[in-house]
Amino acid sequence: MFKVTDLPGTIPVFPLPGALLLPRSRLPLHIFEPRYLAMLDDALKTPGRLIGMVQPNEVPGRDGPGLQSIGCVGRVTQFSETEDGRYLITLAGISRFRVVREVEGFTPYRRCEVSWDGFEKDLGAAERDPGVDRGALMALLERYFESMDLSTDWETLRDAEDELLINSLSMLLDFAPEDKQALLEAPSLATRRETLVTLIEFALRGGAGEDMIQ
Repeated sequence: MFKVTDLPGTIPVFPLPGALLLPRSRLPLHIFEPRYLAMLDDALKTPGRLIGMVQPNEVPGRDGPGLQSIGCVGRVTQFSETEDGRYLITLAGISRFRVVREVEGFTPYRRCEVSWDGFEKDLGAAERDPGVDRGALMALLERYFESMDLSTDWETLRDAEDELLINSLSMLLDFAPEDKQALLEAPSLATRRETLVTLIEFALRGGAGEDMIQ
């Protein structure tokens, strides 16, 4: 279990549109660009093996687009190398962070000075959502999955704990990067669930005012 004092003030960041990492969740990644292979190699040499996931934004930054102000750091818990030198890794979400500033330096990848203030509960136990109506949520998910022609293990979804269910859906469902950012920044699991429901309902309405799917 990480403590705030274990978390460094500067971390490497991976700006990847639409990729969402949440605390106590796991994100698989395929690393193949040379600069991110270098980032992974350097991260694996550190005790924490930490990489920050953050959404890019349209404002220009030091090395391409700017960065959203809030991201989530993960620890590399699994990695394997392919025959052609690429890596398949898994990040285990540790804590959200706030970008203080981007750090100039000689690394080919981007690094940021970050603050962990305000995200202390990310390092604690899994959250519960006592206000969730499981029946209504599952009915909404069934409509959404049918409309998107998606399949899933419904028994596993119904049996999942609150945080695992809501965070997994937030990470896996195909939402725009700005919607993923809203899910990341939700101050509580209940707020994230409310945001998730709003996004699903919007998608079922066609996203732009088309006829509602019945």
